[in-house]
Order: sequence, then structure tokens, then C-alpha cells
Amino acid sequence: MSYTAAMRESIAKVEATREARLPETYPSLEHDEAQEVLRRFHPDYIEERMRELRIGRNKGSRAPVELAEVLEGAPALTRDLVDLERVDLETDVLVVGGGGAGASAALLAQENGAQVALVTKLRFGDANTMMAQGGIQAADKPSDSPAIHYLDVMGGGHFTNVPELVEVLVMDATYVIRWLEELGCMFNKRPDGVMETIHGGGTSRKRMHYARDYSGAEIMRTLRDEVRCRPEIQVLQFSPVVELLTDGEGRVTGAVLRSFESNEYLVVRAKAVILATGGSGQLQYQGFPCTNHYGATADGLVLGYRVGAELSFLDTMQYHPTGAAYPEQIVGQLVTEKVRGLGAQLCNVDGVQFTYPLEPRDIEAAAVIRECTERGKGIPTPAGGVGVWLDSPLIELKHGEGTIARELPAMVRQFARFGIDITREPMLIYPTLHFQNGGLSIGVNGETAVQGLYVAGEVAGGVHGRNRLMGNSLLEITVFGRRAGRAAAAYAAGVELGAISLEHVEAWTAERAEAGLDGGLVAPILLPDYTRHDRLPLATPVV
Repeated sequence: MSYTAAMRESIAKVEATREARLPETYPSLEHDEAQEVLRRFHPDYIEERMRELRIGRNKGSRAPVELAEVLEGAPALTRDLVDLERVDLETDVLVVGGGGAGASAALLAQENGAQVALVTKLRFGDANTMMAQGGIQAADKPSDSPAIHYLDVMGGGHFTNVPELVEVLVMDATYVIRWLEELGCMFNKRPDGVMETIHGGGTSRKRMHYARDYSGAEIMRTLRDEVRCRPEIQVLQFSPVVELLTDGEGRVTGAVLRSFESNEYLVVRAKAVILATGGSGQLQYQGFPCTNHYGATADGLVLGYRVGAELSFLDTMQYHPTGAAYPEQIVGQLVTEKVRGLGAQLCNVDGVQFTYPLEPRDIEAAAVIRECTERGKGIPTPAGGVGVWLDSPLIELKHGEGTIARELPAMVRQFARFGIDITREPMLIYPTLHFQNGGLSIGVNGETAVQGLYVAGEVAGGVHGRNRLMGNSLLEITVFGRRAGRAAAAYAAGVELGAISLEHVEAWTAERAEAGLDGGLVAPILLPDYTRHDRLPLATPVV
């Protein structure tokens, strides 16, 4: 499947303007204009797609409708469904989630003397970490510093980030890069052995370390192999957590799993629990396609919120500006920001560049939506969607023939399957739901307000504020995964195994009834509804 005749007419216009665009790029938006574009076109600002939570610690907080329904959901588990007298597993630290954050937490907890069990909903490694492409940030060049990295992160998040969390993120970054390399992670290097770095959107320095365009897969491979080499870490696959356990006094003391293989409930008693369950993109916010793996259904948010943990930045999701818009078989799949970092530009149906290619992601996404809606300059697809061009052939002109094949092999293969050669033809893109900016509130070591409960990775909120910069998600999962693992091990060393109960579930059910929430979703939902077909071809602008 190659491009249609109408698309090729538009591509001819992109090609006609390419030489003129080569030596220059569109200027970055001034602050006031950027804020106006966000307010009018970014999905986070569509008020009718948000509502207040009616129960729980964050009652009254604004959240997307889809997330609010899940957070207020009815528990799947009741006392009559599980025998709490039969404990199937006892451990010091229970890690929930098999992505980069969970693996990092398990490794550091084990290194610090804890007995560790890691449980996953799907296979170990089935996580958003595997699908992260662009790279991981760390300020390790003479022209850079953690202070400059800190300012970039804060600016990208519109200065709403929790400063203490950002400080930890940037200060631990270089140690994480060294740790990953020592474990065997193969980052791209120059002939002299120095790691290569490139720009990402919103960065003032080239600090993006990468492994071609499959950085997340390389990091996940490294961490997963290391966990598997340590028999002290027990791994249970296809066993999602459906409820946390407490001692009746607010302390988390374990969890109940549901085995997908036997459909039985398993009771795990633990001194500490680390939630590293990832994001929620498969809730299909506002009908957008998403880049997330199939298990990303907000499980950790539901579990943590139900036991009394606080949530923060609930009303902000990241819509990656460059998701595939054509062909239909890969709509929503990520087109890495590294493409723009190497020099590709965004062009409309007339071949005109309309936005600076490395704006922070929320501004870039809003600019694309504006171009396709208010300005009517998008390129329609046969399936009723719309998109704009990401002019990838410009990379070859800037850096030499063969650059795309060398630096973006996964992207080349992804589009070549459908007869599209991105070394010679641009890609059609449109924003796709990518990341959960908010989550469970944490301290600098992943601790929550609930004793015995730790959080790491995308399920946490506060690090990125209202917008995340490229390369800080792979950094966040390793920085806070390591910190949560170390802190949970220290906590477990000084506490006895507590009683286990589902009293908080009964209290939650009573609160739902008092608020008139009869029926509704059962949560966590574990897997998305694959029967839905209501994806929107483009977002509705705010008026």
C-alpha cells in the first residue's frame, strides 16, 4: 500500500519547497501564542471531556471522563471470592509491573538485601518501555550540566513540575547511564567511544543518548536479562494484581493476583509493595489512537487510589505530535521524535512548514491539530482521517545519504511494509495519545502517603508537570525505579509482616453507595475493550 494519487499531489508540493526549507526552519512560537494554541487546540483543554471525581482522596479534582470512570469503579474482588487465610506467597518486596521501572526496582531491592517477587499482567517486558524509541536524557557533556537539564525539564512542564522530583531526576541521570552501560546496554557511540547525543523537543543541549531508534527495547532487554540472571528475584507472569491488601490500619501488606492461566486468585503477603504498572493510554481518551501496549489500563492508579494514595496532575495527558496517520494498519503507532531531532520538518498539504519542529510535545501537537482543523491544511486519508507531512527525506539532504537507514532502522521497516520509503517520501502523521503525565503522588524515593506503598515510572505524577520532554520517561523509570527499590528494601528490613485484609475495599464500596455510584465499571479493567470502533479522525478544537 503506497500513497494515493491525491497524497502524491501534495507530496510534490513538499518536494518543491524542500530546497528552500533546507537552510532554515520555522521560528519557535512566542510564549503567549504558544499558550493560546494550547488552550484552543490541545485535548487537555476540552472541558466537556473532563469532569470532577466524586469519591476518594482527590474528590473534586478534574480528570478525563474515561479515567474518572475507572478510578470510581467497583472493586472486582470481595471477601467471598478469596480466602485470605491461604497465603500463596510471602516476600519482603512485591514489585507490580514488568517494564523498566519494575525491573529497575526489583534489581535494587534485591541488591539491598530484600527478598523480591515481581508480578506482571502480561509477559515480563510487555510494557511501554519496549516501545520507547528516541532515547534517554542525561547531562554528561562539557557543554551541559544537570542545572541546564533541570531548567529544560521545568520549562517543558510549564514550571508546574514538583521541583524536588526534577532535581533527583537530573542529578541521578549520569549514574543511570553508567549503570545501564555496565549492565550491557549498547548505546550509540562515536569511533572514539564517546556516547552520541542529539536534541529532543524542548531541549537546549544535545543530551539524548540512544540506541538507534529502539532505545527502550535495548534498555528493557538489558534490565530483563539482568533480572533473569538473579534467581533471588521470583517472576510471575500473566498474574495481574486486582487488589492491594492492607492491615486494616492503612498500611499496605500485600496484594491479590488473578492468574490469567488458571483464573484463580493468589494471595501475596509482603512487607512493601512497589507499583510500577505504567500508564493508561488504552482507555482511549477522547477516541484517540495510542502508542501504548495492551496492558496500559490505569491499574496502578486504581489500586493506589483505592487504598488512600493521592493523585496529582490527573487532567494532563501527553499526545505525541507524530503518530502514524497512514496507512490505516499502523494508525497511532509512534513516529519517534528522533526523526525531527535529525532535521525533519512538519509541512501542510501545500508543502509549507507551519511550526518549529522541536517545540515541546504539547505545543507541537496543538499546532498540528490547529493546522488540520482551523486552517484546513491537513491531508485527508481514505479512511476519513487527516494528517500532515513529516518530511523525513530532508534528513538525507542535511546529513548525507544513508543516515535514515543507519539512525532510524525501525522506522524504515515499519513503513516499508506498506510500500512507503521514508528515505525518499515523507510520512503522514497526526497526534497520538502517548503518555500519562499525572499519576500517584510520590516523594523523592518513590514513597507515597500510604505506609508500605511505593511507586515508580509512568504511574507516578509530578516529575513532568503538565508536559514531558522526550527522553525523560526512560530516565524516570530507571531513576525512580532504582530509588523505590532501594527505599522499599530499607523499609522492609525494619518492619514485620502485617495482617492482611480487604477492609479498605469494603470502605470503598460504602463510599460509592453513599455517592450514588451503583453499577458502573469494574476496576481495574486489566485489558482494553477491543470491540470499540469510535476513534476520532481528528480532535475537536476548543472554541
